[in-house]
Amino acid sequence: MIAPRHLLPTTVVGSYPQPDWLVDRAMLSKSVPRTRMHEMWRLPAEHLEEAQDDATIVAIRDLERAGIDIVTDGEIRRESYSSRFATALDGIDADNPAIITTRGGQQTQVPRVVGKIGRSRPVELRDMEFLRRNTDRAAKITLPGPFTMSQQAKDEFYHDDEELAMAFAGAVNAEALDLQNAGADVIQLDEPWVRNNPELAKRYAVKAINRALQGISVPTVVHLCFGYAAVVPGSSKPAGYSFLAELDDTIAEQISIEAAQPKLDLGVLKDLASKKIMLGVLDLGDPQIEPAAVVADRIRNGLKHVPADRLVVAPDCGMKYMPRHVAFGKLKAMCDAAAIVRKEIG
Repeated sequence: MIAPRHLLPTTVVGSYPQPDWLVDRAMLSKSVPRTRMHEMWRLPAEHLEEAQDDATIVAIRDLERAGIDIVTDGEIRRESYSSRFATALDGIDADNPAIITTRGGQQTQVPRVVGKIGRSRPVELRDMEFLRRNTDRAAKITLPGPFTMSQQAKDEFYHDDEELAMAFAGAVNAEALDLQNAGADVIQLDEPWVRNNPELAKRYAVKAINRALQGISVPTVVHLCFGYAAVVPGSSKPAGYSFLAELDDTIAEQISIEAAQPKLDLGVLKDLASKKIMLGVLDLGDPQIEPAAVVADRIRNGLKHVPADRLVVAPDCGMKYMPRHVAFGKLKAMCDAAAIVRKEIG
């Protein structure tokens, strides 16, 4: 493993586009599934794992060719960032999901909690082992955060929001410890829902995140975003986070934020003085590949608020909904931009 030693290391939030021969991208584009969507895969079950392995190697090589310092497996084996892990836990009735109505008035399937949440087997361990075998760069793996999973489920067992979140946190922690032992150099929790329900998040989200990261000695990240650009248009995204300063109290080393598409006021970063910032500098709502000069300006703007030794360069969010050639081009521009700014600051 080659850990980046230079300033402004580059990484991805997690996902990379899955190839059309592997998934039905038209089906995928309609939603961010909370439950399993087996029908999305184009291959029969007996060939699926091998096909996912091949597509994962393609994703890893693309990230390496683009110049990414801290790579992931592209989350190629997942239908969404959260559903594969959440539905694999004990206490979830994966075969009979609940139907809820979202704030936008849409009906969506979510996991149904019918018993005590637990993790009786690893879920992403093979993914991490595969990633470690197939790259000599620093390797990051992502997990859905406990608060977000608790908000994406129908609780028919605990009848207590905090108790449910803490149960998910225990399961995440058991998984994270195994991933660390398998060679993960960075572990990231995806917690976009803390901004959807900030009042509830203020009660116990930090407590749940800290439980999920208990005993983890490698660098850890908490990622927040306003939603995939393909699903949530930029015009509907706020210019600030309703739950951000509170994350300074987490034990996570880094906080990852979406900044390019919503044109976030980076003055908010003063509230995260103890953290490294994984700054989103690629607008994934823009179908064009931004020139490196444009991305470099976004990095320079970040440096007005965060010193270079606390800044990690990344896209706004996961890239799975993008055309692959656009995703690659944007990452290449981002890595070129980081090199430009790195040279400027010596």
